[in-house]
Amino acid sequence: MPALRLGYKASAEQFAPQRLLDLAVMAEEVGFDSVWTSDHFQPWRHTDGHAPNALVWLGAATQATRRVVLGTSVLTPTLRYNPAVIAQAFGTLGTLAPGRVILGVGTGEALNETPVGVAWPEQSERFARLKESVGLIQQLWRGERLTIEGQYYRTANATIYDRPDEAVPVYVAASGPAAARLAGRIADGLICTSGKGEELYTQTLLPGLAEGAEKAGRDAAALDRMIEMKVSFDTDRERAFEDTKVWAALALPGEQKMGIHDALEMERAAKEAEPYAHRRWLVASDPDEHVEQLAPYVAYGFTHLVFHFPGEAQEAAVRRYGELILPRLRARFG
Repeated sequence: MPALRLGYKASAEQFAPQRLLDLAVMAEEVGFDSVWTSDHFQPWRHTDGHAPNALVWLGAATQATRRVVLGTSVLTPTLRYNPAVIAQAFGTLGTLAPGRVILGVGTGEALNETPVGVAWPEQSERFARLKESVGLIQQLWRGERLTIEGQYYRTANATIYDRPDEAVPVYVAASGPAAARLAGRIADGLICTSGKGEELYTQTLLPGLAEGAEKAGRDAAALDRMIEMKVSFDTDRERAFEDTKVWAALALPGEQKMGIHDALEMERAAKEAEPYAHRRWLVASDPDEHVEQLAPYVAYGFTHLVFHFPGEAQEAAVRRYGELILPRLRARFG
């Protein structure tokens, strides 16, 4: 099983590009192993929201950092992007930072697709597109002058000329068994988010990952099990609770959230969820208490914890975690 890794979520919907880049550098300096960014065309709130281009930002991050792994959590390579273009982009990123880039993919949200005129398909089509797009990306990284006639995508003598010697790992985001099995069959890792109940992880997602790997004749133990940990840790407990309201949209039901296509509408819906926004977060003010909140996820079998902090005072949160939490986690779990 891979060694436990600890990552930082660079909140692209919350901070401007340069500040986000400075935060990534700081995360590396204080001891995080990885930095992950989302790929939004529109943010989850209109007021004071941000949505820097993830591909451009990652290019800058490959040069601003030296050690951390950089990835998307997550990018949708199926609708507003052609997957062949994503294969080209991540081939380039992989050459800029060999061994330090991961392509994390998912089925997407209407908020990022419909504003550019893309029709929002049903979940079954979104999943079929994801499966086909990942296969196409991986084939392009392996082959030259590739011609493919798929259900949704096609190429004609396509070549990715700049790509690393070892293909960029692909992680698949999953909230249900089908995507988890897909990750096990064709990907290098799984991505999910915390705060959704033990049963989802121990009876659905992780078993689904193992089942998919077994059916494909792959070693499930070699696959990374990544989870975005929604954490609000502050020595001021009231501040820790208050900060979660910034991300009240996370408390909305999944299908509702995925179907909203306007940042103003998302902001209005999130406002109504503010009173219970903290339920999606692990809120704590004591370091040892917080480590106990995180411990079950390691016990479930996750090998890569990526921490997402909700507050505006992000620099303080990064330093606080580097000083008080990361050492405790490494001492306990290795």
